[in-house]
Amino acid sequence: MTDLETFRADTRAWLEANCPPEMREPVQGDEDICWGGRNARFKPGQKEWMDAMAGRGWTVPDWPTQYGGGGLSPEQTKVLRQEMAAMKCRNPLNSFGISMLGPALLKYGTEAQKLEHLPKIARGEIRWCQGYSEPNAGSDLASLATSAEDDGDHFVINGQKVWTSYADKADWIFCLVRTEKGDKHNGISFVLFDMATPGVSTKPILLISGYSPFCETFFDNVRVPKANLVGELNRGWDVAKYLLGHEREMISGMGLGTVSGNPLIEGALATIGLDAHGRLADPLLRAQIALFEVRARAFGMMSERFIDELKVGRAHPAQPSMMKYYGTELNKARHELMMAAGGSDALEWESERSNHGAGPRAWLRTKANSIEGGTSEVQLNIVAKRILDLPSA
Repeated sequence: MTDLETFRADTRAWLEANCPPEMREPVQGDEDICWGGRNARFKPGQKEWMDAMAGRGWTVPDWPTQYGGGGLSPEQTKVLRQEMAAMKCRNPLNSFGISMLGPALLKYGTEAQKLEHLPKIARGEIRWCQGYSEPNAGSDLASLATSAEDDGDHFVINGQKVWTSYADKADWIFCLVRTEKGDKHNGISFVLFDMATPGVSTKPILLISGYSPFCETFFDNVRVPKANLVGELNRGWDVAKYLLGHEREMISGMGLGTVSGNPLIEGALATIGLDAHGRLADPLLRAQIALFEVRARAFGMMSERFIDELKVGRAHPAQPSMMKYYGTELNKARHELMMAAGGSDALEWESERSNHGAGPRAWLRTKANSIEGGTSEVQLNIVAKRILDLPSA
């Protein structure tokens, strides 16, 4: 037996012994997702599962052990993901700290910043949000105006961010601020600060789905220690671009769906049933689902290849844009089919039977996937320019 085969067998045995039964059930909604944080409210099995995985460094299996990670090789990390998927184990911890800030700190952070923040991220102790977009700086993010004035050992920050996901629930924020007015891109800095700092306030933005994952975030003379500057002063755009690549990779993962069942097929079977040949009774919907499953499987294989290339430094810098575009389109298509499969019952909005409209609310939420993290149009422009080498219009 090879070392990797031994690792697989040991991993399978450990997961079987330590993943609670509740954490192998399909995710039913946002409340089933574990985000951690200082004020986290855990459902049965969530904290047990998060703590067990964090204890092995497996919430961030490929991070170095000194920062709370598992120190696994890319091959071992893939085996862990495969075994979790085979057992339908839920992700133990969803975190912008893991998917976005962590990689940026590993590349640009000081050793003190890494030791301060990364282990807390890995253990789910701090929940992070992202301070990027502003009312007048969306796709043109470099036009941001939130200012950070020099005040000795501190910056004094004033301004506003918008579409800040879960800002009202986050403990800390990673934020782009303007520290130099003369240059659009080279006057931006990347700072970290506690959302409990005096002068920080948030206001949820109610969406058509009835949920409010997004917020407006306001800064009124917020004092931030200069030790919280990540990277060089006025070179935060470098950090921001690197982080955006990881954000787009994270968002593209929506196209893969979940590891705990296939709600599209399960819902169609429950609503429509089987024909005399044991197939989904609606032939048109059956064909649409089959085509979707082929595309999703191809995207999954492409995602594995991209992650492998990323780990060894061979990924094209524009690949996250390609992945983000196709992944979000797949996720929208999945929910369109789920609504089609559910018929009129899928439009239920308030009833207990529909889990308070979880289906249509999730369908509406997917419409934002092609906007957040950079619009689909922006991603296609990047692909056209940097991968296809097409000339500018």
